[in-house]
This record gives sequence, C-alpha cells and structure tokens, in this order.
Amino acid sequence: MMTTWKLDEFVLDPCRIRVFIGQTGIDGDTFKRHLLMDRYGVQINKTSRNSVLFMTNIGTTRSSVAYLIEVLVGIARELESKQSDMSLRERAELQKRVDSLTDDGVPLPDFSAFHDAFRDSAGARTPEGNIRRAFYLAYDDAACEYLLHDDLSERVAAGATVVSASFVTPYPPGFRVLVPGQVVSPQVLSFIDIDGLDVKEIHGYRPHLGYRVFADEALRAHHRPAANTTLGTPGTTSHHTPGRTTRRRSRDHLQSPAPAGHPRCAR
Repeated sequence: MMTTWKLDEFVLDPCRIRVFIGQTGIDGDTFKRHLLMDRYGVQINKTSRNSVLFMTNIGTTRSSVAYLIEVLVGIARELESKQSDMSLRERAELQKRVDSLTDDGVPLPDFSAFHDAFRDSAGARTPEGNIRRAFYLAYDDAACEYLLHDDLSERVAAGATVVSASFVTPYPPGFRVLVPGQVVSPQVLSFIDIDGLDVKEIHGYRPHLGYRVFADEALRAHHRPAANTTLGTPGTTSHHTPGRTTRRRSRDHLQSPAPAGHPRCAR
C-alpha cells in the first residue's frame, strides 16, 4: 500500500468501499432508502444506478464494521431466498431489471455551447464561456423564466435557442448536463427526459415550474457582438479593435541573434 501511495499517479482511497449491487435488480437509491436506512438504520450518502458507497473514517469502530457486514450478509441471504421461490415469469422480470442496471446505460451528452451573450470572444472557434456572468445574471428574476419539460422540448425542436439559467444534474449519476449560460441541445433533452432517464431526482428541475432558463429579452440585452479576429504574418501577432490596429513582434523575433557589429553585441 505504501509503495502504491509513493509511486502511482493515482490510488484508490482504502477508506471508501464501493459495493456493486447490479445483480440484485435493485437500483442504488432504493437499496439505500428501503433496505439500509429504513430497515437497518445504516446511513450512506453516495449511490449510483448500480452501486452504493460506504465511507469510513478515523471514527469508524470495529463494531460498526461488524454490524455493516452482518447487515449485508442478511440482505444477500434474503434476496437469494426470494429468488429461489420465484416463478419463471418473475425470474424473467428480475433479469430485465438486472440487465438495465448492468449495461452501459445512456451515454452522457456532449457539451453543446455557451450562448454568445456569455462569451468574451463570441464567434471565435474555441468554446469557452463566462459561466460566472451567467450564474450571477440568473439571480435577477426578471431575466429568467421557467419552462416545463414538454414546452422546452417543443421550443428546441422548433429551432429556438434556449439557454439554461441553472445547473441541471440528474442524480444518479450526478453529472451536470447543463450549466448557466449553456444552450439547451436536443441531445441534452434526450438524456434528461423525465420518462426515459433512470434517476430518482433531477437537481435544477422543479416539477411544478420546470427548468429555469434565460428570457430572450435578457439575452438580447447582454449579447456581445462577435469579435473580429485576423491572422498576422509569421513572427507577428495581430490584435484588432474598432478604430485601432496594433502589431506586436513575437518573443522569438525579439530574441533573435543580432548581426555582428550590432550595438547589442557590444553589451
């Protein structure tokens, strides 16, 4: 263990124990709530679709570990007993749940783009944006509105540009698929579709209101015109701003050897 900590680029934390439960046909959130917490009083915070994570620390006692092992063994025996009494139809249904939990699942969508209102160099070929500006603009209620899932899907399908005003995080798996200032894409919507996504909750989505998005008027008010970028000749970098053009020699050019007899050589 000590050799691993010294030499490897990364290591697994031995204080964290991940238990794969996909073969039980029970998802992580149900396993946590209805088995560990409600029946045995075991509190955990981290789950995924097919696993639960136990985090130990310096305060974890031997009796706590022994109790956890006893609980897990008891759950395993109970599930095995139930499966042995299942009919062929019940076994087929169980296998469907197991397959849904053990396959690769729906791939996470690619990041779409920041809206031009939140890009310092709108029109450039790089995708970065100013998430800070979008985050704090969302505090202005007048700049935002809510869209239910179906309404949002219709707008995006019709070609409208809809921009998220909040973080949207399906849990599990707990990965953000939308951030403030990001354009909502069809790929993102297909991933966070309420009926198709195997999650228990979506942080950033309010069932009675919907998704918090920026109003079109707010986006127009904060829109920044595309920056004009020009490519300079080799050895120079060109910067263009309205009414002014400056040209800066590259560092390599400034540090090129001076010819013999040049005053620089005499220093």
